Amino acid sequence: MLVAAIMDIVTSNCDTIEKTPFKSSLPGNATMRDIAAAIQVIEEGGMYFDEPEKDDDSDDGRSGIKGIGIKILEGTTVLGLSRTSGLAPLGDLNANAGEETPKTFALLSKHDNSSQANLSSAVIPGLWDDLHCQHVAVPFAAWALANWAMASDTNRSHIQELDRDGQVVMTALMAPERTVKWHGSLVARLLLEDLKLPLSDSVSDWSSSLLATVSHASKTEDISLAQVALSAFLVSVDRSDKAQKMVMEKGLHLMRDSARKTRKHKTVQEGLSKALELLCAGDMHLSLEESQKWSGILLSWVLGKVASDTVQSSARRILSRTFEDYGPHSVPISQGWLTLIMNEILNHSKTVSAKGASLPKNEKPKVDQSKVTSATQSTNLLAVAVVNLAMAQLGTVPESVNNVPLADLLLSEPFAVPIKNLKKDSPPKFNAAESALATIKAIKSLTDVCAEDSVCQNKIVDFGILCLLRRFLLSDDYEKLGAIEAYDASRALEARDRTPDSLGESSITDIQDPCSVRVPASAHIRRHAARLLTILSLLPQVQKIILADETWCKWLDDCAKGNISCCNDPKTQSYARASLLNVYCNQQDGSGSGDGGSSKPDISNMNSNCPRYGDMIFLINPGLPHWKCHEKERQSGKKNESSSEGEPANVTDTVGDHVVDASNLSSSIDPSSSGSHVHDPEFDVIFLHGLRGGPFKTWRIAEDKSSTKSGLVEKIDQEAGKLGTFWPSEWLSNDFPQARLFTLKYKTNLTEWSGASLPLQEVSSMILEKLVSAGIGDRPVVFVTHSMGGLVVKQILHKAKEEKLDKLVNNTAGVVFYSCPHFGSKLADMPWRMGLVLRPAPSIGELRSGSPRLVELNDLLRQLHKKGVVEVLSFCETKVTPIVEGYGGWAFRMEIVPIESAYPGFGELVVLESTDHINSCKPLSRSDPSYTEALQFLRKLSAQRLKPHVKREPGIHD
Repeated sequence: MLVAAIMDIVTSNCDTIEKTPFKSSLPGNATMRDIAAAIQVIEEGGMYFDEPEKDDDSDDGRSGIKGIGIKILEGTTVLGLSRTSGLAPLGDLNANAGEETPKTFALLSKHDNSSQANLSSAVIPGLWDDLHCQHVAVPFAAWALANWAMASDTNRSHIQELDRDGQVVMTALMAPERTVKWHGSLVARLLLEDLKLPLSDSVSDWSSSLLATVSHASKTEDISLAQVALSAFLVSVDRSDKAQKMVMEKGLHLMRDSARKTRKHKTVQEGLSKALELLCAGDMHLSLEESQKWSGILLSWVLGKVASDTVQSSARRILSRTFEDYGPHSVPISQGWLTLIMNEILNHSKTVSAKGASLPKNEKPKVDQSKVTSATQSTNLLAVAVVNLAMAQLGTVPESVNNVPLADLLLSEPFAVPIKNLKKDSPPKFNAAESALATIKAIKSLTDVCAEDSVCQNKIVDFGILCLLRRFLLSDDYEKLGAIEAYDASRALEARDRTPDSLGESSITDIQDPCSVRVPASAHIRRHAARLLTILSLLPQVQKIILADETWCKWLDDCAKGNISCCNDPKTQSYARASLLNVYCNQQDGSGSGDGGSSKPDISNMNSNCPRYGDMIFLINPGLPHWKCHEKERQSGKKNESSSEGEPANVTDTVGDHVVDASNLSSSIDPSSSGSHVHDPEFDVIFLHGLRGGPFKTWRIAEDKSSTKSGLVEKIDQEAGKLGTFWPSEWLSNDFPQARLFTLKYKTNLTEWSGASLPLQEVSSMILEKLVSAGIGDRPVVFVTHSMGGLVVKQILHKAKEEKLDKLVNNTAGVVFYSCPHFGSKLADMPWRMGLVLRPAPSIGELRSGSPRLVELNDLLRQLHKKGVVEVLSFCETKVTPIVEGYGGWAFRMEIVPIESAYPGFGELVVLESTDHINSCKPLSRSDPSYTEALQFLRKLSAQRLKPHVKREPGIHD
């Protein structure tokens, strides 16, 4: 019966807008007569109950009660007034309705207040109200039409045939009754989803009306109506180019309003994000102004405030499309995105610190407050850069920020303070180089905060950091921004020159000289972005995303090989290759599906079949063909992929709007796929710097050796590392090609005044974890160290022995010590006597002469050497080194590591004539003893390892 049928509908499940919300209560073989009757009701606003012969007294030739009497549900007659009828009470209508009328209205009148309340709160709110009023005709006809359309494709074909121009559906969409709109939207969606039916000419009109319904329903929080109208709107946009054009021209503001009003309703947000993505996916593009207007909403979606994964993914692709379309003009949006990510991570750090305050001391989470403080400063600096650039592009500072296209973004935190500090009279001066510097500092700070925190890493991946990193690496937005700045300055200068002198000089003082425009340091942006990518490339979800992006993979491979002009920096090249190795080897090996949430993996149980190159471990000459995954691993990975049941043989995912098949990427990722055989390296040689050193600058030869006479340790290191030959890469790689070369970085400082430094044990533990993760120790390894780096290696071996990492200990074939303070350093003794001046860092304190810890470490190495496990070569300085720390004007020259401390008591010793501590590891040429002796030492170890009677453990991976 009618009421029972209605109850079945309104109590049905309506979980999503993508599927039909309920099952049809009407048959799938409705007659054309019944469908035509329902259509007529909707189109004319009702039906005539009786039709006597034409009467001259009637304007339209008809008389009688304007109402409806139609049998469409198992003989049940539905009776009601049309919209054009008078306001006759239901009782009067019942009295004149005939025999069948009381049956229907008796059913309707049986519902008490509780039933009405139940209907009102059901899936289709208001249906009972519409059916209980005078205007029952159109609501019931719309309900019937929707049920017929849902019941079968035959019924839909009849509806389409009777409503060729789509005006009946359009009438339902524009009806005043809410349930008529609801069912009209459902009919529209069902007709559009049926691909066997031709598109109506009115589809664009449907889209316009549906979008208006979504907007109005969003304002009134009628989410059910918004959902069904939005589902139909989505299909119309998907199928009709005219509908897309209409929305792009007239409807985007309605979509934005709806998105703002329904932030708490994920299903509506999903529909809107999908619709916007559909609009941006084809040949149509959002204008720059529209992209700016949408930026705040899109970024709120990306950050996942109330959005689902689907919404986040759509928002990332739309924003990536904006970056592709508008390049340097979209920098405020990409900077704003980075600022919001930074702000979220800082809030996360504050929450962790607050929760940890109540925990016992041994359970408190490790939050480096110095890094958090630096990140806060970088976030504020970047927020100012975003505001300044946005206002500079606008050309003025408006009275209200609400009037600018980027309003939704700029009115959110943390942009409120910079906005408040703006001067309304004059736009802020913009400098592309300063804007790039703010971005560099932000990426660096974000990397430092997240480097050892896997929870933080997963968060920023969810927030879309990969889209930004891809953009930073592959594009040159900041160079273009600088070019635009220089061009604008040139045009302003030309305009000034053309201006008559009578206008005065006041207007030319603010004109920038084009020659003073600085080129932004995009190479530094790329280096820091590449470092963060390397850290994140250890996460399984990141590996899949990068592997699926052929353009990105090829760029990384070209960068590692030095084929990209903007990637000449050895760190950037190393990061690029390390990221690819992490992505390719881990995915092929199958270990990428493991848990990426552990911030401290068990180094004693690492997967030795798959290297994991983490932060601060650099590959020297990463373009060489031996940087690859082992052939067995590659074949095993392919076998695992092809044999998994129910899973595709290739990995696909998305970054931005780039989706590709990963099955064709082996040639760009794995050098071995070219067909040429590459011999496995026999050795790993690891370079480890000392105090105030670096992974590259410690081993560089200064162009001008006289620079070391300046007397400043800082200047010595900087000048020695700025220019000149990086001899491990340019000499040793050619002279000892049977080895892979690595160089490591760790934090060291002379004093606490210049930054905190970790104790020797903690530094060594961190480095050991990275070495084991990278598979170092699977083949013979030689450590080449300078100064305190030698003590770090000793501590690494000590820790490895404690952790029973016998492979690394036994495969350590040799150690080269350049000026290593085996028994302490005078440099360490000095600040302890003058602690009030220099405040020694913890790592310096451990270098005091006679330290028991140093003696213990040396004894361990002596035992390994005595057993023939480790060979040792030591170099000793002979000149004093200038030292100036600048605090209080104290200046010194001293012999930092005397010969009695540089020689451990075993192994070979080479005394370097006229060489100070800084330059002991910087050979002047290939004939310098500091190089020739080291090379001879390596070749000797290689010969020993290759002797037939010496059993050599084969390397597991390359």
